[in-house]
Amino acid sequence: MFYLGSTAPGYAQQQPAKPAPADIEKHKTTPGGQYQPSLDTLSGKGTEQPGTKPGDPVLSKAEFDKANQIYFERCAGCHGVLRKGATGKPLTPDLTKKLGFDYLRDFITYGSPGGMPNWGTSGDLQTADIELMARYLLNDAAQPPEFGLKEIKESWKVLIPVAQRPTKKMNKLDIDNLFAVTLRDAGEVALIDGTTKKIELILKTGYAVHISRMSASGRYLFTVGRDSKINLVDLWMDPPQTVAELKVGSEARSIETSKFKGYEDKYAIAGAYWPPQYVIMDGVTLEPFKVVSTRGMTYDTQEFHPEPRVASIVASHFNPEFVVNIKETGQILLVNFKDIKNLKVTAIEAERFLHDGGFDKTGRYFLVAANARHKIAIVDTKEDKLVGVIESGGQTPHPGRGANLLHPKYGPVWATSHLGDETISFIGTDPEKNKPHAWKVVQKVAGQGGGSLFIKTHPKSENLYVDTPLNTDAEISSSVAVFKIKDLAKEKPEYKVLPIGQWSGISEGARRVVQGEYNKDGNEIWFSVWNNKAQESAIVVVDDKTLTLKTVIRDKRLVTPTGKFNVHNTRNDVY
Repeated sequence: MFYLGSTAPGYAQQQPAKPAPADIEKHKTTPGGQYQPSLDTLSGKGTEQPGTKPGDPVLSKAEFDKANQIYFERCAGCHGVLRKGATGKPLTPDLTKKLGFDYLRDFITYGSPGGMPNWGTSGDLQTADIELMARYLLNDAAQPPEFGLKEIKESWKVLIPVAQRPTKKMNKLDIDNLFAVTLRDAGEVALIDGTTKKIELILKTGYAVHISRMSASGRYLFTVGRDSKINLVDLWMDPPQTVAELKVGSEARSIETSKFKGYEDKYAIAGAYWPPQYVIMDGVTLEPFKVVSTRGMTYDTQEFHPEPRVASIVASHFNPEFVVNIKETGQILLVNFKDIKNLKVTAIEAERFLHDGGFDKTGRYFLVAANARHKIAIVDTKEDKLVGVIESGGQTPHPGRGANLLHPKYGPVWATSHLGDETISFIGTDPEKNKPHAWKVVQKVAGQGGGSLFIKTHPKSENLYVDTPLNTDAEISSSVAVFKIKDLAKEKPEYKVLPIGQWSGISEGARRVVQGEYNKDGNEIWFSVWNNKAQESAIVVVDDKTLTLKTVIRDKRLVTPTGKFNVHNTRNDVY
């Protein structure tokens, strides 16, 4: 598909055929290709340069370090730390050498309609960097360092012991209506009052916090950065502050706390991308108790995978268990923490490559996207078994936690939007009163377009919101589509477009609008207007009843706001 040309220094091989100009012109970035770089931090871990084989391109130490940094910042999130592939194709040297230097260079430059970003024609990478990356990919993959219990314990800090913490709430904050807002590129989280819209506090956290989670009691806030740093924040203190810290590896995405009756606030669990493992900790000190590797066999072909990353974790309401989703192997692990010395783990064969998901409205059934295979896996967390795996109805489902609503025709449903196309799918979730519709896609409607990351509603709302921050059309990416739930009974329900980016009053940048989050009462929804670090961002608050602008939170401290987590909704799994 790609063309002949000069070969990399020190490497000569027959090259693939040159593409037609029209084929190159087609290599525009798709919504999937607009997915943000993973912002991995492994490049800072002193990764050892692998040796070269005869005929391999030779990289100096400085060239390797630069290429390694580019790879971990731009590529590892899709192609894997060890280049074994996941959402993106494998890039191991047995494959890249068959493609050759010119193919790799041009593929990086032009991208592909399948979702590979056009790093060169977009201006994100310069020609010299692209050629360096092509040479880098012809060498063996770098092996990042392991991170076992010894290293984890060395990172553990209890800044304020439990005995020195307050025995009652000491501040005047309405904690249940507090929002924890990720300031992605600042390595911070803002605590914003849901009533006054005032930024009460900015907390230093790990880099690019992926999620915030609340303890069952609502007292403790847990954040996990992509650098795998965990912050435990005591919301009772005046002011709230970090009381413990821990690192569970070099890169991570998920954290959760125990919610089953009798175990509230007792345990926490974090899942790492590298090393591929999860760590069970004390819920009020972060003391690490147990590290469990997730390396193992893929569920379908039963081949060993060295890098099965922990994608997402939720806490069961029906058993003393964590539901741990393993991306590359397609396994859903039900980790029973009743006796962590004799850990019981139920491994459910689901589908690859597991990503994110949420519970149905009863909290019993967990639905999770296997997004690279366009599937939804459903688990009964009461009976600890797989209900089924179904087609999502669109390309690359990306639900976040999804959205639960009472469909006017099909009863209780859970909804997901899609990264790869405009489809919004509704899946029946009531096997008792609506059995004919249970665990099926009962309806598909079209939204604004592809590039959606989150879909949102609330039990008290009559609306369903769908963002599209990764759409290539600037107008679509800076707005949201809103459906009236009652209108879903129509054959072709229409939606209303809210120009969130325009409402923000910000004129510069892409103004990508992402991740709606309701307040505690469910009468307003907050959206992030997400620009790059050098530009102004904001949070826009919408009146859910009138679908009109309520207020805009603009502050120079709001650096790249993305995820927003209302304490009440997050700890009670309201979505």
